[in-house]
Amino acid sequence: MSTSPETSQTANSPHFSPSLKWQRRLALILLLSQAGITVSGSIVRVTGSGLGCDTWPNCQEGSLVPVAGAQPWVHQIIEFGNRLLTFVVVAAAIAVLVALKTAGRRRELKAYGAASILGIVLQAVIGGISVHMELHWWTVALHFLPSMVLVWIAALLYSRIAEDDSQSPQRIFAAHTRQFAALAAGALSIVLITGTMVTGSGPHSGDADAGMKGRLELDTEVLAVVHAVCMYAYLLLTLLVVWQLYKQKAPQRAKYTAWVLVTVIIIQWGIGVAQFYLGVPRWTVPFHIAMSSVVVAFTAALWARGYTRPRFQLDYSARETCSSSGLVSQRKGSN
Repeated sequence: MSTSPETSQTANSPHFSPSLKWQRRLALILLLSQAGITVSGSIVRVTGSGLGCDTWPNCQEGSLVPVAGAQPWVHQIIEFGNRLLTFVVVAAAIAVLVALKTAGRRRELKAYGAASILGIVLQAVIGGISVHMELHWWTVALHFLPSMVLVWIAALLYSRIAEDDSQSPQRIFAAHTRQFAALAAGALSIVLITGTMVTGSGPHSGDADAGMKGRLELDTEVLAVVHAVCMYAYLLLTLLVVWQLYKQKAPQRAKYTAWVLVTVIIIQWGIGVAQFYLGVPRWTVPFHIAMSSVVVAFTAALWARGYTRPRFQLDYSARETCSSSGLVSQRKGSN
């Protein structure tokens, strides 16, 4: 019975080193969990459960868990469940960082992992502030926007984790392509900010009893138009990136990522238009939030395509592939 090179190497290693496949899986879990908790947060908001736990870090005064009669049970369960998901995201981030350190990966990747952990902790604190301020619109916006930054970081990590640490990074995008990609990323940030303002002026405050208290006192329709204009600018800039990629004959992976991004932007646009004309029904909000994470993730992935290292060709543990140059040269020589 023969064993795979990966199995035999791991068994003979003095310390366990997670394979590249497992590192990618953990990075994907982190990305999905970062996106997922934004969706659960939107469910908290549209169900009016934002103050189902009306203190922080406890759920109710003197109790870490829900208390019968303190708030409606459904609101307590939804908000408490959302808080528990924070521990899932933290666990995913810690697992990724431990895997990267154990495998001896490059500093850049470990920085993404560490930033994810610190960002999650910061997000928990911001969430507590929003509860203590009774879900004032700008605290809710401040709670959402860092989540998009964390999705961006997780997407960069997943995009770069399969790159060979021993290789030098290469600039793939031409100057004009990089400029349009940077402008598109900047436009996306404005789209997200204006989106939180539309939400802040809209009907879903996050608490069933709050009504319009603490809401942004600006015309929602006007803000929605501003938000849409920013989105059109973002889409146009992304299409200019696609044009530049074909003009410079960029690698197929970059062009594929760009077209996927254009597709998800259009889907997100469709959801936003439906929300506008349907009066923002509750069920549409989680879909719009979920697609926000998808758009951010693919924008980050496209950005990562512009400056990259050659990818690993073999699925050995990262430490062996990166550090054992003899192994790599032997494999090349045998091909």
